[in-house]
Amino acid sequence: MPLALAACGFSPTLAPGSAAAGLQGKIRLADPTDKNGFDFLHHMEERLGRPENPGYDLVYSITAVSAPVGINPQGEIQRYNLTGVINWTLTRRADQARVTGGRAQSFTSYSATGTTVAELSAEVDAAVRLMDILADQIVTNLQATASAWSS
Repeated sequence: MPLALAACGFSPTLAPGSAAAGLQGKIRLADPTDKNGFDFLHHMEERLGRPENPGYDLVYSITAVSAPVGINPQGEIQRYNLTGVINWTLTRRADQARVTGGRAQSFTSYSATGTTVAELSAEVDAAVRLMDILADQIVTNLQATASAWSS
């Protein structure tokens, strides 16, 4: 199997010397302004490393909206969907040129049954999971396209 993959020109995205591997510690995210931003930044830095000598700046805007989706026969809300969207742009520091960008979107759900504390805890957990999912989408995009725009 490895020989077949090598023959077709396959190479791992994060192979040593690859454009994607060169992103580690090179992208500085805009400072967060709220809890979702802090969670997003944390997960991005887990995946891409803390910027030591950044060559790129990533600016983003986060929108997260909670909507009831599960209602019991008594009319009580039992489940919520938390939908999130991050619009982002990556610019090269050397010349402030936009090199890539996009939109990441997904959703998570949480239960509204139980105590008030349990519901609040579930909502916070859903928001953290959502920021992780959105950060993973952006990192995957950056790694997959790095050879087209990174220097």
